[in-house]
Amino acid sequence: MSRILIAEDETRIASFVERGLNANGFTATVVTDGVSALDLALSGNFDLLVLDIGLPGADGFTVLRRLRKARGSLPVIILTARDSVIDTVAGLESGADDYMSKPFRFEELLARIRLRLRDERSPEVTVLRNGDLSLDLRTRRAAVDGRTVDLTAREFVLAETFLRNPGQVLSREQLLSHVWGYDFDPGSNVVDVYVRYLRRKLGTARIETVRGMGYRFVDQPVRPLIADDTAGRSRGG
Repeated sequence: MSRILIAEDETRIASFVERGLNANGFTATVVTDGVSALDLALSGNFDLLVLDIGLPGADGFTVLRRLRKARGSLPVIILTARDSVIDTVAGLESGADDYMSKPFRFEELLARIRLRLRDERSPEVTVLRNGDLSLDLRTRRAAVDGRTVDLTAREFVLAETFLRNPGQVLSREQLLSHVWGYDFDPGSNVVDVYVRYLRRKLGTARIETVRGMGYRFVDQPVRPLIADDTAGRSRGG
């Protein structure tokens, strides 16, 4: 399990990123100042650092320069409200591996984190499957029983979230924060609307409503094609 250090002094954003990473199988730790961020980044206990620039104590650029000066090779993704070309170049030249501007969508941050953590010795997972449903993460296409299903970008991300968490009850708040970002309106019914869209396109039985809690994607076994073929031959013989 990969360990992610989040250096972010905005409580709402830090909590949003921490919850999202924990829900996706990472172990996330939050610090709110630059000195603590540098100490932990140099500890060897983390696999990646998500680093805000506007930290108290020592800003993100300072943390990054000191980390690289100490020959720390920890992958770093800068997360900041500064989006000028000068700041972007300064971050990358200081040793950052990637750069994201606020506001951001969690699924994009998640994709960049996975990219930086990818072990080249292991094959990259590019297709998610559950029963006869598949999602191709490269082409962003969905298929049901071999038939292509057109999904909007938001529908695809929602479907991906469900497929990565089969059998798990996901609250509306979790889905809102993961798919729509940290500026979501907790009173919105957009999740319910998009779940209806997915049910129409992927099948109504795939997503269960858990009253008072949220939604659960029904984990479906892959059909045993070999067994079916054997049974067919037996009947034919």
